[in-house]
Amino acid sequence: MKNFTITVNGTAYNVSIEERATGEAPAKAAPAAAPAAPAAPAPAAAPAGGAGSVEVTASLPGKVFKVEAAAGQAVKAGDAIVILEAMKMEVPVVAPQDGTIASINVSVGDAVEAGTLLATMN
Repeated sequence: MKNFTITVNGTAYNVSIEERATGEAPAKAAPAAAPAAPAAPAPAAAPAGGAGSVEVTASLPGKVFKVEAAAGQAVKAGDAIVILEAMKMEVPVVAPQDGTIASINVSVGDAVEAGTLLATMN
């Protein structure tokens, strides 16, 4: 195992790389936290009778930069609902499926954590 320190935008990251022989299968390892920004959250079903049947959640911690959709608006899969600002990047949170926005649960400037409910859809 070789250890390296890599600096990205002034932040130092410690990285360990496993050495293995050619053709040898890699060992299973627990995933390490990385500052990657997924483009879309996975939808989760809400309890029946809620504001909407599909929950749209934040995929990473950040700040609400812009709200692109409004309650009652029809959206297609992939349309931006909310734009989050994280690590000096604007990350769109998109509709996981076609539908109608039932509720927007955040406002511009709100700080959110990964998994925070941003909106619901029908």
